[in-house]
Amino acid sequence: MKDLIIPWDADRDFGTPAKEGKPVTLTIDGFEVTVPEGTSVMRAASEAGMQIPKLCATDSLEAFGSCRLCVVEIEGRRGTPASCTTPVMDGMVVHTQSQKVKKIRKGVMELYISDHPLDCLTCAANGDCELQDMAGMVGLRDVRYEAPQAGSLANHFEARNTSGEANLEWLPKDDSNPYFTYDPAKCIVCSRCVRACEEVQGTFALTIEGRGFDSRVSAGAATDNFLSSDCVSCGACVQACPTGTLQEKSVIELGTPERSVVTTCAYCGVGCSFKAELNGDDLVRMVPYKHGKANRGHSCVKGRFAYGYATHNDRILNPMIRDSIDEPWKEVSWDEALSFAATKMRGLQETYGRRSIGVITSSRCTNEETYLVQKLARGVFMNNNTDTCARVCHSPTGYGLGQTFGTSAGTQDFDSVEHTDVVIVIGANPTDGHPVFASRLKKRLRAGAKLIVIDPRRIDLVKSAHIKAAHHLPLRPGTNVSVVTSLAHVIVTEGLMDEAFIRERCDWDEFQEYAEFVSDPRHSPEVNEMLTGVPAEELRKAARLFATGGNGAIYYGLGVTEHSQGSTTVMGIANLAMLTGNLGRKGVGVNPLRGQNNVQGACDMGSFPHELPGYRHVKMPEVREIFEKAWGVEIDPEPGLRIPNMLDAAVDGTFKGLYCQGEDILQSDPDTKHVAAGLAAMECVIVHDLFLNETANYAHVFLPGSTFLEKDGTFTNAERRINRVRKVMAPRNGYADWEITQMLANAMGAGWHYTHPSQIMEEIASTTPGFANVSYEMLEERGSVQWPCNDSAPDGTPLMHVDGFVRGKGRFIVTEYVATDEKTGPRFPLLLTTGRILSQYNVGAQTRRTDNVVWHDEDVLEIHPHDAENRGLNDGDWVRLASRSGETTLRAKITDRVSPGVVYTTFHHPDTQANVITTDFSDWATNCPEYKVTAVQVAPSNGPSEWQEDYNAQAERSRRILPAAE
Repeated sequence: MKDLIIPWDADRDFGTPAKEGKPVTLTIDGFEVTVPEGTSVMRAASEAGMQIPKLCATDSLEAFGSCRLCVVEIEGRRGTPASCTTPVMDGMVVHTQSQKVKKIRKGVMELYISDHPLDCLTCAANGDCELQDMAGMVGLRDVRYEAPQAGSLANHFEARNTSGEANLEWLPKDDSNPYFTYDPAKCIVCSRCVRACEEVQGTFALTIEGRGFDSRVSAGAATDNFLSSDCVSCGACVQACPTGTLQEKSVIELGTPERSVVTTCAYCGVGCSFKAELNGDDLVRMVPYKHGKANRGHSCVKGRFAYGYATHNDRILNPMIRDSIDEPWKEVSWDEALSFAATKMRGLQETYGRRSIGVITSSRCTNEETYLVQKLARGVFMNNNTDTCARVCHSPTGYGLGQTFGTSAGTQDFDSVEHTDVVIVIGANPTDGHPVFASRLKKRLRAGAKLIVIDPRRIDLVKSAHIKAAHHLPLRPGTNVSVVTSLAHVIVTEGLMDEAFIRERCDWDEFQEYAEFVSDPRHSPEVNEMLTGVPAEELRKAARLFATGGNGAIYYGLGVTEHSQGSTTVMGIANLAMLTGNLGRKGVGVNPLRGQNNVQGACDMGSFPHELPGYRHVKMPEVREIFEKAWGVEIDPEPGLRIPNMLDAAVDGTFKGLYCQGEDILQSDPDTKHVAAGLAAMECVIVHDLFLNETANYAHVFLPGSTFLEKDGTFTNAERRINRVRKVMAPRNGYADWEITQMLANAMGAGWHYTHPSQIMEEIASTTPGFANVSYEMLEERGSVQWPCNDSAPDGTPLMHVDGFVRGKGRFIVTEYVATDEKTGPRFPLLLTTGRILSQYNVGAQTRRTDNVVWHDEDVLEIHPHDAENRGLNDGDWVRLASRSGETTLRAKITDRVSPGVVYTTFHHPDTQANVITTDFSDWATNCPEYKVTAVQVAPSNGPSEWQEDYNAQAERSRRILPAAE
């Protein structure tokens, strides 16, 4: 199966991982080979172009040496050692094709085949089976082992012997997992799946039970199958399997793929590279690309398997319009829909003024598409009314890091975690939200790094298979600033800061002011213990560990940013990194874990109402001039409206039209009732999406979107890595999203003439300094690049702030704790915080339309046993969740993952509408909503609330579509 994008030999399996070390020269089959010290003989031979047969070895796993197929002869050494476990030595002379090893290999393969079904022609792995390939490689042509007379040969693949008696060694196929099957009859017990689960994924869900001939792979206890076990369906075991034992159901159904295209996953901000493997135009499977620099050949259940939404029956493929949201939708042609939308929007501007309409860009669309949407606002609508969900999640990152370091992004690449000694994870749950990064982090923790978790919940990283956090600080929601400042208090008052780094790299006067602030006894862990709920001594130990434990890295997520003091906490985190000198090298840094695939890119592309692409304020005339020359228009110098301001203005009657691309604000934004009121007050809402989402209930125009599989472009992940998105199949709706935005702009008189996204990237590069040297040609050659990429950094920038900060001197900023206005009390005594779960993604529009619903088919409310008992609740009961903003109902899940006084839920299912509970409080600097702190009460309920029933009835009416003939 040849790869269309990358040369075929780039996927070659070298058998064992690459090593680093001084050069060692040896001779293999008469050829001199030089490789790094520690390299296996197998890999050395492979790098020289000589393949040694193997079954248990693969270069994503450490050498194991069980299959004995890779034996070689080494001059001066007795026996025939396994080449996968034998390290090279200077002067070593190796023979890989002697008659002796050929005979041994053929004998070993004969034993494997004697206990394997010979159904190759009908096996789903036919043409993609290493056992089949190796049998051919060693020259095996027959099997001499025969059953004795009046008996049968012991085996694992026949359900019954020739007498019809049941074979006790045979086990039926396990079809329980929705995405792959496990057929024990085809297993050769090479242990690759078990090792992949341990070494790559870090879940330890699989094991080998039994001994000798009775050995077999087991997923958990005797009563477990793959679905009920601890397996997280990352696909590592399936990818590692050399036979058809573990096989994707899609391959069984659609056949072995015959071509592939390398592209980038469209789920979380890790930005995993995948090979989309196809038969014709049918996508057969997504396989993690081993040369992807963000994921290094690994994946999670969403990226690996949850792509079925692209062909789901719910997907809308034709444009639709209606005059009123009470009317059913009418399918129309693209020309009619775009003309209808353009006329409506221009009419609104003529009636209500130039600033009466705006756009919302998507963090799920490409950089090029996002750039065009903000250009639509500024160059066609002639205002700055552009916002994005990136502000709703990580805008405090942009502000906080911009103020302290001078740039609005993380400092490291993901490879950096392999060099860290102490990790702080604060306000993030990587195993659920960023699972591929979590696997890399867990691998480092198993190698000896220490972990500090700061989170109200006991997330999996606190304690799971073979890892345990050194410290868990279960803070009360809303007290992030106090905890971070207390950590700094311990570091400063105990003299643990890196004074040399601070004097050289930071503003010393500002540091002294900051040191005086944090040294105040009111910031001590003891004083703040009652406020934060974190034991003072535990916090002190954590601070000492981070300050003295070596390379220290901080990873944070929405549990930091989605607070009224989100920006303050980000600045506090930056202060911690500067205090300890943990910046500018591998293994350290401040690393925001972005929630969606292109959150970083949406920010980079100028989606905010006050910033043009490249984080340059719209008030700056020299910046506007760049874009005015490029676009041939005059840009409004006044910042536009953020989403909450648009909604407020709509209710007030001054904001009338919205173009919303790839974003479902009715489900994802806080205070659902206010969002609904704002949308209902608008006269033209254009929704550009894959499905009739919740926001489309209030839309007048629906423009069907394209999936990441149907377009070319780029995504920028959490490490600032710009990765290519490549068209895998033709758009089912007829157009890529960038084309649709261009058609709408042209319907409004823009005169754009892009013919390919590469031309849009050329415009981005010509106007945005950090992207100056980025081009599709560069990305094709290098695979990916991390911005800034310009003449100062022609190869990109994996590590930021190596020799100095972008702003010059690092800036320490005083982080005074200010309590949120959202207070608990007698009516609402509990604190609600929200988050994600592994199998679902954001508002669930994609993952709810896949088999991932097997694991999470509804949102539930986690509540501590103490709080549940006080309210007479049992596990699985319907409960009423109420706040000052609204109420909803969902089922209770009683667990000690949350502390007493804290409840937790996800927001993946619109039936729950968790955001009807959240308030409109937001971050003081960026308006990022305070999703993570809501005062609530929980009480027993009989089922869905009246509001939920009314909402669902309105949604059902709104989604009516007239038959095409009408």
